[in-house]
Amino acid sequence: MLAILVDIIVIVLQLFVILLIVQAVLSWLVAFEMVSRRSPIVDSIWRFTTAISDPVLRPIRRFIPPISGVDLSPLVLILLIYLLMRALPCLLLARC
Repeated sequence: MLAILVDIIVIVLQLFVILLIVQAVLSWLVAFEMVSRRSPIVDSIWRFTTAISDPVLRPIRRFIPPISGVDLSPLVLILLIYLLMRALPCLLLARC
């Protein structure tokens, strides 16, 4: 039962990493004016990804400010998530 719970947590974390990547790529596309937020589809994706990722990224942004206009907080969060995904089975299930 615990193994199933760990697998579900890992899947949710993987989906969150995908969401972070989508949000980062979308922010680059908007910054380089390849897509416009005036488009309803782009704006809805932007609002959805920002609403989910910003509460988690905000504390990281306090410690790591943007460097030359580049926000590194998604990268740091992705690394932390991957560390957690690797450590979770080892800690809870003793399978590494």
